[in-house]
Amino acid sequence: QVQLVESGGGLVQAGGSLRLSCAVSGRTFSVYHVGWFRQAPGKEREFVAGITWRGDSTYYADSVKGRFTISRVNAKNTVYLQMNGLKPEDMAVYYCAAKEGMYPATVQTMGAARTYAYWGQGTQVTVSS
Repeated sequence: QVQLVESGGGLVQAGGSLRLSCAVSGRTFSVYHVGWFRQAPGKEREFVAGITWRGDSTYYADSVKGRFTISRVNAKNTVYLQMNGLKPEDMAVYYCAAKEGMYPATVQTMGAARTYAYWGQGTQVTVSS
């Protein structure tokens, strides 16, 4: 079993920054691809960013590219999402998800929520004007 716990969410003003963390436990962390997804009220869950188990490839939704950065420190079993230049439309519950890194990573699979087997409980990000 794999467990993921998100943290770092909170309230910020537009233009501010937050750093989300995803702590992974239960299995060998280094062999899992990890992605961040978000869901705003009344909207479907959408892909935000992803990183391969080697950390050699990253993927971003167009809406966050240039503002958000995903990274991982395998020695700490943690994946981070640095969010800069936050906008009101970024307000959502952010979820960390993981899947086995043995499978090929593509822009399609890394961004597809249905391909991730393990999910955290989410952390709320609120952006005020």
